Amino acid sequence: MADAVEPSTSARDTNPSTVIHPRREPFEHGLLPIPKLIFTDPIQALTPLKQKLASSSSSSHRVDLAALVDALQISPDHARLVLDTIASVLHSESDPLVRAGPAEVDSVGADLRDLILFLYIQSYKKLLPRSHKDAASVADVWPSTSAFDGYLSALSPLQFVRSNSRRSTPSQADEEAHQLSYLQKHLANILSLLAEPVEGEGEESLVLTMEGFEHLGFLLQFGDRGSEVIPLSQAAPFFANSDPDMPAVPVPAAQAHDWLLQNIASALERITERISAKENGPLSGSDQDVAMADACPSAVKALPSSRGPCLIEGISKSSYVKQSPDLKGSSVKVINCHDSVIYILAPMRYATVYGCSDTTIVLGAVGKAVRVEHCERVHVITAAKRVCIANCRECVFFLGVNQRPLMVGDNHKLQVAPYNTFYPRLEADMTEVGIEANINRWDEPLALGVVDPHDSLSHPAGVSDAQAESAARVDPDQFTNFLIPNWFEGAEPGSTKDNPFPLPDLYLASQQRNQKNLEEIKQMLREAPIEENRKKELSSALHVYFKDWLYASGNIRQLYCLQGE
Repeated sequence: MADAVEPSTSARDTNPSTVIHPRREPFEHGLLPIPKLIFTDPIQALTPLKQKLASSSSSSHRVDLAALVDALQISPDHARLVLDTIASVLHSESDPLVRAGPAEVDSVGADLRDLILFLYIQSYKKLLPRSHKDAASVADVWPSTSAFDGYLSALSPLQFVRSNSRRSTPSQADEEAHQLSYLQKHLANILSLLAEPVEGEGEESLVLTMEGFEHLGFLLQFGDRGSEVIPLSQAAPFFANSDPDMPAVPVPAAQAHDWLLQNIASALERITERISAKENGPLSGSDQDVAMADACPSAVKALPSSRGPCLIEGISKSSYVKQSPDLKGSSVKVINCHDSVIYILAPMRYATVYGCSDTTIVLGAVGKAVRVEHCERVHVITAAKRVCIANCRECVFFLGVNQRPLMVGDNHKLQVAPYNTFYPRLEADMTEVGIEANINRWDEPLALGVVDPHDSLSHPAGVSDAQAESAARVDPDQFTNFLIPNWFEGAEPGSTKDNPFPLPDLYLASQQRNQKNLEEIKQMLREAPIEENRKKELSSALHVYFKDWLYASGNIRQLYCLQGE
């Protein structure tokens, strides 16, 4: 079988579709800071757990909510969170858990092999954020004065560094290399958990069926995004030409291990070469976005990489719009943006907002997961299946969300409110990614721990058991609709004419009251017997108050793109 590996190795050098990659989604959206899910020695803890669950599960090898509660000794809320999280990062769209409705998730449960892989990677430590290469731009994005400065000055130096560091996300290549290195180190253990014992001695005593091998697709894949992803069994020489009508012969786990290690080593070598060339050569497409951060909005182009999410990075004092035709790929990352309004009016699978301040971000319809992290004074408006908020301050979230919003890390003074906007294709986009307008759990946040065990930084003493700060509801009297300008009338037809998420009674009453007051004021102005010169004075006064309101509310950001026209 060793001879069969070599042609695959040589093919990898010429055909990018045969290069192995980590699946980013489990590492970016599938980690939960729940202590009982994190094992210092995963193989020692998960081997008996797998055996226990296998003996108690049905022939379908699925683990329902009740079995999760019993096996992991966690609460039903946390068990449901585990199932929802696995569903959001699964590699197979045909899995029953992905297709299950909200009322069916508890009984459908997760495939035992996917659950074991999910629990194994809870030991993963994220790559350390690096200092931003352009200190001046970060100083602008994160102003030196903040409402939190008084609070932060009272912290210990370690807490201050963790809370107030001007950090940026690692590059896509750095993250991929870090994830691959983790999988390389733990591959033998992971395969042993997927393998089945047979009669024999030594390494031949564990074999992998083709079905078990396919579950590695939870963590690894062949093929670049934007091209067809090759099933793992079709990429592996020992399963590639299996007869679909005949069960494939299991292979020794050691053979699969050797073949995967060769592929991972080759991929790491390619990434290292790419990182080296990038450091010594011209800026890549995503780096050009950073350099163009202060360009006029019409000139800023956040180019997607050949693999991974579309990056929108370093937008400052601008309005920025992306619609479906502009979005390449199914994931978006909005990074280090300041004092802007960003509209991403498209269906997406995943979205990440990181390191932004004083910005309003509208995310169209996100069918898998949204993560908002290390943001200050940001307004996020999104229709999504699930939302996770980590280490944010003074942010407001206007949510149409089908699952409970997750609050983790060191959050302060967060607010949540019902969804408050629409655009013509919103309902079509929601239907495309599977978001239900009649389910909105915006006001049921679930708070986990302040400390994230997946973070490689040291943690302040005395907060290991502390619960993350939850979020307050926006006062209904302060609730307003957010109007998305119809800049593309006729170009993007759609049937949505109003907010598809029903408003709670208090917010609906406040909205109707505000609308009624507005109509009454307009009627009074129309009917008021005002002389012509007085009308000009009134108009001037209204303009002054309107300008003050634009600045006080932050809505002045929406006019940035008009200033250059």
